[in-house]
Amino acid sequence: MLKSIQSQLLRSTRSRRPICSGCLLQTRRRWLSLDAQDPASGFLHTAPKGYERHDDLLLRDIFDSSSHWKQFTQPPYINKPSGLFRNQYLRTPGGFMTFAEISLKRARATVERILAARTVEEYRGIVRQLDRLSDILCRVLDMCDFVRVTHPDLLTQRSADDAWEYVYQYLNELNTMTGLYDQLVKAMSNPEVTSVWSEEEMAVAEVLRLDFTKSAVNLGQKQRDRFVWLSSQISTFGSRFVQGATPEYPEITLPSSKLMGMDPVQVREVTRFGQTRLETLGPKATLALRTVKDPEVRRVLYHASRTASSRTVAVLEHMVKLRGELADLSGFESYGHLVLRDRMMAKSPEAVEQFLRALAHTNGHKAKTELAELQMRKEREIGKSEEFYPWDKDYYQEAVRRSEMTPTRSDDLSCYFSLGVVMQGLSRLFTRLYGIRFVPTQTLPGETWHPDVRRLDVVSDTDGVVAVLYCDLFYRPDKSMNPAHFTLRCSREILPEEMDEVWLESKHDPQAQSFPTPEQAANDGMMYSKRSGTLMQLPTIALVCDFPQAAKDQPALLNFFELETLFHEMGHAIHSILARTRFQNVSGTRCATDLAELPSTLMEYFAADPEVLALFARHYQTNEALPYKLVTRKIHQARRFEGLDTENQIVMAMLDQKLHSPAANQPGFDSTKIFHQVQRQFSSIQPDPEDTRWQGFFGHLSGYGSTYYSYLFDRVLAQRVWDVVFRSGAQGSALERENGERLKESLLKWGGGRDPWACLSDVLQDERLAGGDEKAMALVGSWGAGSHQ
Repeated sequence: MLKSIQSQLLRSTRSRRPICSGCLLQTRRRWLSLDAQDPASGFLHTAPKGYERHDDLLLRDIFDSSSHWKQFTQPPYINKPSGLFRNQYLRTPGGFMTFAEISLKRARATVERILAARTVEEYRGIVRQLDRLSDILCRVLDMCDFVRVTHPDLLTQRSADDAWEYVYQYLNELNTMTGLYDQLVKAMSNPEVTSVWSEEEMAVAEVLRLDFTKSAVNLGQKQRDRFVWLSSQISTFGSRFVQGATPEYPEITLPSSKLMGMDPVQVREVTRFGQTRLETLGPKATLALRTVKDPEVRRVLYHASRTASSRTVAVLEHMVKLRGELADLSGFESYGHLVLRDRMMAKSPEAVEQFLRALAHTNGHKAKTELAELQMRKEREIGKSEEFYPWDKDYYQEAVRRSEMTPTRSDDLSCYFSLGVVMQGLSRLFTRLYGIRFVPTQTLPGETWHPDVRRLDVVSDTDGVVAVLYCDLFYRPDKSMNPAHFTLRCSREILPEEMDEVWLESKHDPQAQSFPTPEQAANDGMMYSKRSGTLMQLPTIALVCDFPQAAKDQPALLNFFELETLFHEMGHAIHSILARTRFQNVSGTRCATDLAELPSTLMEYFAADPEVLALFARHYQTNEALPYKLVTRKIHQARRFEGLDTENQIVMAMLDQKLHSPAANQPGFDSTKIFHQVQRQFSSIQPDPEDTRWQGFFGHLSGYGSTYYSYLFDRVLAQRVWDVVFRSGAQGSALERENGERLKESLLKWGGGRDPWACLSDVLQDERLAGGDEKAMALVGSWGAGSHQ
C-alpha cells in the first residue's frame, strides 16, 4: 500500500508545472473580485470548486519561492485600509490604547449587567455574560501579549504593552470582585438555572468558579491583600530565578593538553598560553563533557555545571516558600494541591506521584539495559571494570552514537523537506484526517507585522472557512527564537443582542470605529463565520518559528528536528482550529493543562510515519521521493537512549512535586537535600556529588510549578493514542479519515468543554480511564513512554 501511494504521488508531482506569475495574478484577481462583492470583508467565502489542487500547488510555491511570494503579495487592486489582523482599531500604534479603552467600556457594561441579575432567566445567562466579559478582555490581552513580544516596531511594542497593562490592571480588580463570584455561585446553586445549561456551559461555570477561588475572592479583605502581595512577589522572584540563575563556578581553566578528544578548533578559540578557559554553562563545556577522554576533566566540568550559586538557590527556595504560604492562605495543604485542582487531569499531587512511580517502574528495565550497555562500553575502552559515574553518561552515549553513524552528508534529509513541501504535506494530512485544508490568502496593507508573514485560511470541506492562520516562520535577528503557537482570538458564539449592542455603540461612541455591518462591528473588523443564523468569531492563530531563510537559488530546507517542531506547533494550531466551542473560556487549547500537549506531541508521530511522509517529502531539485531509511536512521539516533532520557525527566518531575509539597512550609526546608533524595530514589545512574545544587538551573520550576509532569504525561498519552487509534485503527493506516474523525469527535472538538478523562476514555475506548482517579493516573504510567503495548 505504501509503495502504491508513493508511486502515485511521484507521478503527479513529476507532471506538476510551476505556477507562472500570470497565473498567480489571475488567482489574486479572482479572490479579490469575490471580496469586492461582499462589503463585509470579515465574512470569509469558500473557494470555488476545483480550487483544491490549485491551492495545494500554490501553498508550496509561496513558501518555497521568494519570487512567487513577492508576486502573490503585490498591492491589491482594491486597496482597503486594514489594521493589524484586520482589526480596524489597530491601524496605528495609538490604536491599541483606543481598543483597550473601548473594550473596558464594554466590560464595565457587562459587569453591571451581571451584578444586576435577579430573575431565573437572567441567572441562566450568567455564564454567557461572564464568558463574554472574559472574551472582551482577552481580545485585548492576547493580542497585545503577542504584539509586544513579536512586532519588530518598538513604538508598536510599547503601545501594545501600555494597553496590556491598562487592561490587566482592570482584570486584577475583577478577580477580587466578590459580587461577580457571588452571582456565579447563586446561579450554580439554583437547579432551575443549571437544568437548562449544556455540558459545555457547566464546564465553563466550573472553570470560572475555580478561577475566582484561586484569586482569593472568597477571603476577607486583609487576606485578599496578602494574597495579591504574595502573587506579586512570586512573579518577581520567579523572574529573578529564571533570568538570574548563575553557577557557583562561572568558568573552569584547564591545560589544553587535558582536552584530548575535543574538537581542536573549538579548543584553540578559548586557549591562551596553553590554558583553556571554559564557561561552565557554555556550549564548549557541554561539548567537552561529550568528547573529552580524560575522566578527571569531565568530573570537574560536570561538578561545576551542576552547581548553582548559593544566591540562585536562595531565590528558588524563597519563591517556593512564598508559594507554600499562598496555598496555606487559600486553604490548601500545599501549592501542588492548589495548582493541580484547577484545570488539571491529575487533580492532586498524590495522583501525579502514582503516575510517576508507575512510569518509573515501567521504564526501569529499559533504563537499566541502556546503562549496562554504557558500562560495557566504558570497560572496553579503559580495559577494566570500574563504576559508572554521572560524568561518564554524556561521553559514552556520544561514543555509542558515533560508532553507529554511517557516513552521509548532513543535508541528505533536509533536501526532502523544503518548507513549502512540508506546509503542503500538513495541508494534505489534515485533509485526509479532518477534511480541512490550507488556502493561501493575500493580506491587506497593515494586516501583518512583517512582510515575511503568510496568511492561510483554514477551509473545511463542509463548513467553509473555519480559522485564520498567520505563519511567521523565518529567522530574524530581532525575533524570539522559541517556536510558539499563539491564539490571538478564540472561537466563540456572538449572540444577536451582543451584535446589536456593539452596532449601536459604533454609531454613537466617538471612540468607536465605524463599520459597514453589525457583524463586522461585533468582531472589530476581524474574521467571522455565519451559518444557519449563528455568528461565530473565528479562531485567529499565529505560528512563529525561526527557520533559516532560503538561500539565493534554493528554498528554505528544514532538518528533521525542525520538521518535528513545525508538526508539533501545528498540533496546537489544529486543536485551536477544531475546538470551535461556543464559549471562549474552553475554546481550543484552553483545556486541562496536562492535556494541552497531547495533540502537539501526537503530531510528532505523524512527522515520522512513512505513509505520512510519502504524502509530501520530495527532493527540492529532483522531485525524488524520500528514502525512508534516512528517517529511520535519524529516529534511531534520537531515541537511542530513550529509557535514560525518560528516567531523567521522571527525576525532574518528581523534584518539582517534592518542592511544592507541604515540605515547603516546614522549618529547615532544603531544596538541595530534596534534589539528592529524589535522585537516589529514581535514578539508575549514581547520584550527583552531595555538594552539587543542580535544582538551581531548573528554570521550568518558575512557569511549571508542580505541573512539570505534564510533559511526560502527554508523551505517554500521545504514544497510546498513536498505537490504538492510528497504527491499529481502520486498515492499520495513519491516514484513514475514520481515525481522524474518531480523534476529533471524541477529544479535539471539545477543547476544555468536557471532562478530559471522558474524552480520553472515548478516544481510546477504555472505560478504566473514565473515573479519572489515582488508579487511572497509575494506569497511564504503566503504559510507559515509548512503549508499544
